[in-house]
Amino acid sequence: MATRPLPDRTATPNLASYEEACSTYTVEVPERFNPVVDIVERWAAEAPDDLALISLGPDGATVDQHTVAELAEEARRVAQALLDLGVKAGDPVFIMLPRASAWYAAILGVIRIGAVAMPGTNQLTSRDISYRIRAADGVAAITDAVGVGKIDAIEEEMPSLRTRISWNAGEQDGWHDFDSIRAAADPSGLDDSPTSKDDPMILFFTSGTVSYPKMVMHPTSYGLGHVSTARFWHDLRPGDRHWTVTDTGWAKAAWGGLFGQWHERATIVQVALGKPDADTILEIIRDADITSFCAPPTLYRLLVQADLASHDLAVLRHCTSAGEPLNPEVIRAWKDGTGGLTIYDGYGQSETTLLVANYPTMPVRPGSMGKPVPGWEVDVLSDEGEVMPDDSPGNIAVRVTEPRPLGLFSEYYRNAEANAKAFRDGWYYTGDKAWRDPDGYLWFEGRDDDVITSSAYRIGPFEVESALVEHASVQEAAVVGKDDPERTQIVCAFIVLAPGNEPSDELAAELQAHTRELTAPYKYPREIHFVDDLPKTVSGKIRRTELRDQLNEEGAS
Repeated sequence: MATRPLPDRTATPNLASYEEACSTYTVEVPERFNPVVDIVERWAAEAPDDLALISLGPDGATVDQHTVAELAEEARRVAQALLDLGVKAGDPVFIMLPRASAWYAAILGVIRIGAVAMPGTNQLTSRDISYRIRAADGVAAITDAVGVGKIDAIEEEMPSLRTRISWNAGEQDGWHDFDSIRAAADPSGLDDSPTSKDDPMILFFTSGTVSYPKMVMHPTSYGLGHVSTARFWHDLRPGDRHWTVTDTGWAKAAWGGLFGQWHERATIVQVALGKPDADTILEIIRDADITSFCAPPTLYRLLVQADLASHDLAVLRHCTSAGEPLNPEVIRAWKDGTGGLTIYDGYGQSETTLLVANYPTMPVRPGSMGKPVPGWEVDVLSDEGEVMPDDSPGNIAVRVTEPRPLGLFSEYYRNAEANAKAFRDGWYYTGDKAWRDPDGYLWFEGRDDDVITSSAYRIGPFEVESALVEHASVQEAAVVGKDDPERTQIVCAFIVLAPGNEPSDELAAELQAHTRELTAPYKYPREIHFVDDLPKTVSGKIRRTELRDQLNEEGAS
């Protein structure tokens, strides 16, 4: 059972008035700024014993925990160790570590000296790692035993990679031991003003849903970009315990597990989950006193299939989701099963912080992305840059103001063509589609490449997928367009059935009829394919492009 006082679920949200927050919210970024110095070390100086990080094992048992003073000291030691090895400001450093406290020591140490952190998920292959290091001219790599094997297996030349650091891997030829160099470092002479707000800080690689990964460069001011994420969307207060279910290699780790939460003086909880298990996750929420929880839609879809009423979730105060739009049926099921907790959906990208969200102070319209986050001007534009009227789909675009919106990436690194396509006439085009209703709520349509054109109709896959997952037999669904000479494209659905259900022609017909009842008749899937699982990116997003290519290759054969 919870060991701390239960949170007040009726407490006034941080965003008490949406209109007021939009007109008044601002974060001042000093010219000389470093998030490790100005957020973590400042907190450590003011309240050194505050708990900053809790690391849990797969079963929820505590592996270790760090006060903010301990975390700051770990970061300083790693920073000095990197300097001692010749890593300097501006050098890209590849980091591929599991959900352990070492990841925090590594990434904070890299950022502390002004080097550029390049997070990578442990699911990367040798080929993936080679591409990233060679594309960015990475000078150092920090990884575990599995990563050591993958990097050592790379056959291509990586001339920029001068320094290799292993963690929890034993003695490795050609590698420095992370714990040893950290322990030996003396950080007493570190520069306390190492970076400016515009210096490069972190390099993400896009998930590659429709193209080969691009490099997304963020400046050090990005460390303050997620203040709005943590304050308005996660609704965090000092002392909250926040758990974002994410891999350390995804941009989502920065969304829910880095500087924004610490700026609000909340404790970050990370869990080394194996294969997600609903009962284990729900027990961790209870036993670890999680007050704020964020997970992707795929995980919520798993959780609502559990017996939620049998789990004591009284400690949980606030729930959020992002990655793909959340189906309305899942929102309803979670609320019914948890005694009234609403899942607040949000939208953003590796290129940005949170852009659009639902908030406790506003009515949630299930299926909607919500409204723009204070500090961002987000609208729906035509391809020619004109603002679209209400109820008309178009491009999700962000106004690029001066000063630049806090949290917007600097550029697609070394990719002039991508930059020219994304930044046009004072706007950043996200590559996603949406429409705006008369009250200003935005509704996701899909990626540019995901929108289906059928008999002159433009069909976003999300609405069809939402209808399908409302059927009791469906656990997951992905909808794509298949080339068709008569209609341009037809709607096809790939279905993962819920346990206890078997594929059949009868069930396929039932799902088609079910979809026609919930959506416009032209949107129903004319083909249904039952599959064991859906192809996904390392960040958990469905690779609709892979499904689409599979269909069209079959049609051509």
